[in-house]
Amino acid sequence: RKWTFSIRTWSSKKKASFTKTSQYSKIKLEEYYLTVDYFSNLGYKIQIICEILGLNRSSYYKWKNRIVPKKENVDRELSELIVEYDCSYNHILGYRRMTMYINRLNNTNYSWKYVRRLMRKLNIKSKIRRKRYNYIKVQPEQVGENILSRDFTSNYPNEKWLTDITEFKVIGQKQKLYLCSILDLFDKSIVAYTISFRNDNKIVFDTFDKAISLNPTAKPIFHSDRGFQFTSKIFKFKLDNQGMIQSMSRVGKCIDNGPMEAFWGTIKSEMYYVNKFYSIENLTTSIEQYIEFYNNKRFQANLKCLAPIEYRNQALLA
Repeated sequence: RKWTFSIRTWSSKKKASFTKTSQYSKIKLEEYYLTVDYFSNLGYKIQIICEILGLNRSSYYKWKNRIVPKKENVDRELSELIVEYDCSYNHILGYRRMTMYINRLNNTNYSWKYVRRLMRKLNIKSKIRRKRYNYIKVQPEQVGENILSRDFTSNYPNEKWLTDITEFKVIGQKQKLYLCSILDLFDKSIVAYTISFRNDNKIVFDTFDKAISLNPTAKPIFHSDRGFQFTSKIFKFKLDNQGMIQSMSRVGKCIDNGPMEAFWGTIKSEMYYVNKFYSIENLTTSIEQYIEFYNNKRFQANLKCLAPIEYRNQALLA
């Protein structure tokens, strides 16, 4: 019969779709019982459906009428949330951040060990990719001392700013995009950023000017690496004119600018490496959207499970 074939086909598809959720369930052949449920609701006889699928009708009724343990229901509900959040946030949530998002957005208190166990059974994990950086030595016009000295703590907004430049590539094109950003150590927010086709002084100056226009009274310690843009006399003049203290990393010590490097790793792991970009426009839009997400919607455990701007606003109101 045609519908016999459709039941077998639908059962196979249903089994594939329930592969993840059935992994944490101790019920054998649950996908087949769900198939019986589906077609019985369409008016087909349960006995015939069970014969087609090779099931005992008594086993189906036993499954149908059983009392579902509370723990199993909790596992199922939490697993559905994990699958939903994994898709919604483009597979960037590890078990710690997955726990944070679920607890924050659903007013729950699940432990990260519980979430990790379910994520392992569901075969869900964040996509992480690390990249090594190569540095080219240049003769600087002037060099600042390492005033920051890897003290990444900050007690109030605009106390310490970090900056750096990174690059992005588009598939099939030689043209690169460069992103210059300024990060506030107080809340790890991106104060200002500029996207450009050129890695030159202008991208740094434009980013700095944007940050000052948004924070005209700010006089933070301004830390960077020893890139030629930051060692230029013009940039030092801009810092002095604003009353800022210049700080620079030691040669080849990217750890001196650790939080800024961490942000590059974050944006590339969560946005760049998990997608394929074939146009400059698409990549530019994605960078802008991610920074908006990062500042306003990406919760961080060290910020009391708040987003950077949310944490910053609470501090300013206190």
